[in-house]
Amino acid sequence: MPTLLGRFAPPSPLAGRLSLQSVLFALGEGTFLTGSAVFFTQVVGLSAAQVGLGLTLAGMAAFVAAYPMGRLVDRFGPKRAWAVSGVGQAAMFALWPFIDSFAGYVAMAVVMEVVGALGSTAHGSYTIDVLPPRERVTSRAYMYSALNVGFTLGSLVGGIALAFESLTLLELMPLFTAGVFLVNAFCITRLPKAPHDLKTAEERAAKIPGPGPMRNAGWLLSMFFAGVLWTNQVLLHLVIPLWLVEKTDAPWSVLALLFGTNTVMCIFLPLAAARGVKDRPTALRAIRVSTVFFIVSCVITLSTHESVGWLTVTLFFLGHVTLTGAELFLSAASWTFEAELMDPRRRGEYQGAAELTGTLGRVWAPALYTFLAMNWGATGWLIIAGIITVAAAALHPSTALARRFLERHVPPDVLADAAASDATAEEEPPPVGPPTVTQPGQPGGDAPGAVAPTP
Repeated sequence: MPTLLGRFAPPSPLAGRLSLQSVLFALGEGTFLTGSAVFFTQVVGLSAAQVGLGLTLAGMAAFVAAYPMGRLVDRFGPKRAWAVSGVGQAAMFALWPFIDSFAGYVAMAVVMEVVGALGSTAHGSYTIDVLPPRERVTSRAYMYSALNVGFTLGSLVGGIALAFESLTLLELMPLFTAGVFLVNAFCITRLPKAPHDLKTAEERAAKIPGPGPMRNAGWLLSMFFAGVLWTNQVLLHLVIPLWLVEKTDAPWSVLALLFGTNTVMCIFLPLAAARGVKDRPTALRAIRVSTVFFIVSCVITLSTHESVGWLTVTLFFLGHVTLTGAELFLSAASWTFEAELMDPRRRGEYQGAAELTGTLGRVWAPALYTFLAMNWGATGWLIIAGIITVAAAALHPSTALARRFLERHVPPDVLADAAASDATAEEEPPPVGPPTVTQPGQPGGDAPGAVAPTP
């Protein structure tokens, strides 16, 4: 029993506390997301077109707010900004049952996305700031697993509420999420302060010498190409389901198997994928592995157009396994790039800049990938694989450019903290087995578009 429990143990007590926070965030978010479409149409009274338009406007607001939110995080400290965002999101969810118009829905959606952008940026800055270098990648992998556990629990809670087909229960779902977010915000306040939080207000407000991330072309390009690679989530959640329904003979119920496979793998395998990823060269190696998995998934999926029966189902399963493999190795590499390529004094600002260019790297994918796959067939799938291959190749020179920028403009003693792991420390193998508990994120998975939101 001690050996079994050890396989599920977090890399450190702090990683365990951060993972608990990930579960809480995803539990609340997942519960509401599961029933959000029904809530907006049946409770708020919106049409499907209005829901889509509101989400698009909210996404645009989050895009515009990302960089200013990052500067606020640096100004007030990541822990405080993260907790404030949690309380703000809880308040917004508590207001949802009182919204009964399209104008109110848009206003709420926009405010929630902006507040969420603050939380996402603060969470990313805090975790990199507070975790010791040697634990950063393995702890983020553990938290990614925890996030997926939380979303699974949230979907179960939301599914139970939907099963009763009761408008009263639907109105209670955002209140349940609000309560969970309040608990989450309280848990954030109990976490230790990160080094940036320990600075005085005057120190945080002081002008940092040297150029910021918007002048770091290597960083902006790297996050753009990483955003392109994260379009694997567009295949996962949109293109493959459409392909299955319209271009193959597979029963629609297979989609449940595919999403379940992805969820299980994202709970149990992030630590395995992150093993050995500790600096920029090993992160680029993980990018190459991720790209191979992506290409294989495209080739397998395009072949289902000609297959029949159980062979089609088997091919879809294998295609989803390889696509999830691409996601897992990309996650490990992304955490490393965040640690290695950001100025430690400006982590919030760098996170905000990353969200800007990362969004540009993936926002076009739903329309283009759907067109290529559904209209051009095998050729379209190969073009999609080619797009990912080009982005992966471009990450190699862009990350090198970003690192050289830091070496020119950041003092060596400060730059020493910009590491995903401590190469001088004695290596300890991470726990074998399922990382406990996604972005998207991000996460996000951030890790959190189609990436799971980052707490």
